[in-house]
Amino acid sequence: MEIQHQHHLTNGEFFLKDEQQQKLAVMTYVMVNDSTMLIEHTIVDESLGGQGIGRKLVDAGVQFARSKGYKIIPQCPYANSVFHKTPEYADVWAK
Repeated sequence: MEIQHQHHLTNGEFFLKDEQQQKLAVMTYVMVNDSTMLIEHTIVDESLGGQGIGRKLVDAGVQFARSKGYKIIPQCPYANSVFHKTPEYADVWAK
């Protein structure tokens, strides 16, 4: 399964789908301004538990932010926890 991304003007999401095209994991964000994205939610289906999928979604969001020159507000408790444990994210963290 490959992480997919949909970005709209004011929001977006990173997600994984199963063979039936059902989303099994998703991380949603909103754009609070032209250069800052706020991670709202990270949800991973129980069937994917323990595989690091949530972390991969956050990583994908960080890579996207870096490519666009964005900063990230990790409001979601999971994303916030990952940011606190990952000093390599300091360049995109909007503190």
